[in-house]
Amino acid sequence: MADVARLAGVSSQTVSRVSNGHPSVVESTRRQVLNAMQQLGYRPNSAARALKRGEFRTIGVILFTLATTGNSRTVEAIAAQAAHEGYAITLIPVAMPTQDGVLGAFTRLGELAVDGVIVIMEVHLLDAANLTLPPGVQVVIVDSDAGDRYPVVDTDQADGARQAVRHLLELGHETVWHVTGPADSFSSSRRAAAWREVLSDAGRAAPPALSGDWSALSGYRAGLRLAEEPSCTAIFTANDQMALGVLRALHERGRRVPEDVSVVGFDDIEDAASYLPPLTTVHQDFAEMGRRCVHGLLDQIRGHAGEPGTVLVPTRLIQRASTAPPRHNQPAHSPPSQGDPRHTQ
Repeated sequence: MADVARLAGVSSQTVSRVSNGHPSVVESTRRQVLNAMQQLGYRPNSAARALKRGEFRTIGVILFTLATTGNSRTVEAIAAQAAHEGYAITLIPVAMPTQDGVLGAFTRLGELAVDGVIVIMEVHLLDAANLTLPPGVQVVIVDSDAGDRYPVVDTDQADGARQAVRHLLELGHETVWHVTGPADSFSSSRRAAAWREVLSDAGRAAPPALSGDWSALSGYRAGLRLAEEPSCTAIFTANDQMALGVLRALHERGRRVPEDVSVVGFDDIEDAASYLPPLTTVHQDFAEMGRRCVHGLLDQIRGHAGEPGTVLVPTRLIQRASTAPPRHNQPAHSPPSQGDPRHTQ
């Protein structure tokens, strides 16, 4: 640092401020110091600076899988927001969703020196009465029902599902069939509960739910069964990938979408608008999820944390061409109304 200061013609304190990104350094001086660093091959020791300041500018992220759309998009959003705030992320996958697995991940992150941890807890684990996270760790939980013990950020799963089912009922469908996600998934259980709630409130019978595992293949298998149900005119799938499988199965069995069966998904993945037909679906704002997770964690790190609780990120229905009134409600000799493929409700 002293060599850089001599070459740049500034004080060692100015070099330190440039290394730490301090805003008080004027741009011309900053460039002068950076040029000197480059000439001398000087690289600030981030580990030493972190120990001195007591912060590491790193956020740990614990999760069980990157295979699902929700998890991968959430991690992407967290990484983008963390970088915007000047933080890096350290990702720790946990092979098995167990207490020991989660605590082991916290131990590894402690050894790697992080300022706080975001846990993407998409399975029923934190609802176990005996599961606790290490005390004293700054933490935000994603996709959980542990809001009475920890800060939680989640998509408003229930309202998104309600929007989907109400849309189909308002089109005139007698009831709505449902393809669920995995039984141990918080997201899946919330979407299924909201599906039943809307049908019950409308005085409609809830058909038997068909189980999926988020994959297009599981949606295809469910779709083959639903294609054999003459009374099935509307299907709500718990994610867009399963909706893709349902669309394929209906096509193979000669059930037209949306003329014979309307289909709604959940997630609004980038490819949803390119399905055949373009998919009506519930949009999740993953960028906002990432922003709220990182801001909630940084508030704790900076000593501004509030009480534990759940923050819900709103969803919205994107209406495209995969939904229409059932045939008995359509005007004679006219095609089903598909609406503006990008209309948002």
